[in-house]
Amino acid sequence: MWEKTVLLLLLIVANGAPILVAWRLGPRWAWPLDAGLVLGDGHRLLGESATLRGLAAAVVATALLSGVLGLGLGLGALIGFLAMVGDALSSLIKRRLGLEPGAKATGLDQIPEALLPLLVVAGPLGLQLPWLDLALLVVAFMIFDMVVSGPLYRLRLRRQPH
Repeated sequence: MWEKTVLLLLLIVANGAPILVAWRLGPRWAWPLDAGLVLGDGHRLLGESATLRGLAAAVVATALLSGVLGLGLGLGALIGFLAMVGDALSSLIKRRLGLEPGAKATGLDQIPEALLPLLVVAGPLGLQLPWLDLALLVVAFMIFDMVVSGPLYRLRLRRQPH
């Protein structure tokens, strides 16, 4: 049970670090992951909120927490990186669907950024993650994200209240 709680905590940190860094730094060093690339559909590849700064924040924060918890910096960095790859995948899909940056897409906003790291790191952690446990972790992450989103928006830490 402890390992699953730690995984959930690492996912939360990986996805929260970019929000906190964006709040603290504003537009400084917010270089877009997609380099501003606009595709044939007229939409950006990923959008302005997917930044190198956010990727770095997720990787570093998750690595540090993972190190403190005794899991090693590398594993935490991997979780942070994969969470941001999942987030970028969500952005890519949302842009292709024509959704505006920051538009609410329950499930699509949370599942890839939680599921991808969980699928990859369960083996190296020696965890047996049955599908039910995997689904419960993803749902727990979704619930957490939806519960804290409103307060983060009201505190002006998030640009959209989803």
